[in-house]
Amino acid sequence: MRALTKKVAIITGASSGIGEAAARLFASEGASLVIVARRQAELNRVLSGIETLGGQAVAIAGDVSEEATAERAVNAAVTTFGGLDIAFNNAGTLGAMGPTADITAHQWCEAVDTNLTSAFFAAKHQIPAMLQRGAGSVIFTSTFVGYTVGFPGAAAYAASKAGLVGLTQALAAEFGPRSVRVNALLPGGTDTPMAAHMNGTPEALTQVASLHALKRIARPEELAQAALFLASDAASFMTGTAMLVDGGVSINRT
Repeated sequence: MRALTKKVAIITGASSGIGEAAARLFASEGASLVIVARRQAELNRVLSGIETLGGQAVAIAGDVSEEATAERAVNAAVTTFGGLDIAFNNAGTLGAMGPTADITAHQWCEAVDTNLTSAFFAAKHQIPAMLQRGAGSVIFTSTFVGYTVGFPGAAAYAASKAGLVGLTQALAAEFGPRSVRVNALLPGGTDTPMAAHMNGTPEALTQVASLHALKRIARPEELAQAALFLASDAASFMTGTAMLVDGGVSINRT
């Protein structure tokens, strides 16, 4: 049997990178999907690919920093597929990068809203739907930045992503007695459009790769496999975890 047979999953940030790879993988493992991102055209492309492979999915275009998007996604899961079992809350932003004194209040709030407040909105609507099914798995995409490693010029990104670990632990403790597991996935450097925006030259990518013990960055599909593990019954005794899938960047000093 496939790992997610008869499961219903929401995946945000599904139009590219880790989210797109996870959408394709989860569908291939039997899940029915609600895929969420801001770009309708890119969502349609991912949706078409899933359907070509014989999967089932619906697309919701919206901004995850708006509570209505989270509510729409859950409603789509319930009305289209009968409920919700899994949520991979993967959408995020680098936000404004640079000297902290130069970051405006608006830029700070934009990063926090997209990376952290969106996760609160997601959980607020997803977990009650999971409780109706008797169990569930919630996954947030955080990062090693601000957790094991500090980088200058990344205050808003680091703080907003680190906040996801605290949210993960609180939700895991609150809903563990009712069989809802909550975990955070902490990628290292990954070959995504967002990473390319941050490290846009071959020299920069080489430098980032060298920071990792494996001396390379990840493919999105490798992070999708880690998300699949957390979503599946293979991780049935894991909750409240900040799971580093970072190629050893957190421990490397060579």
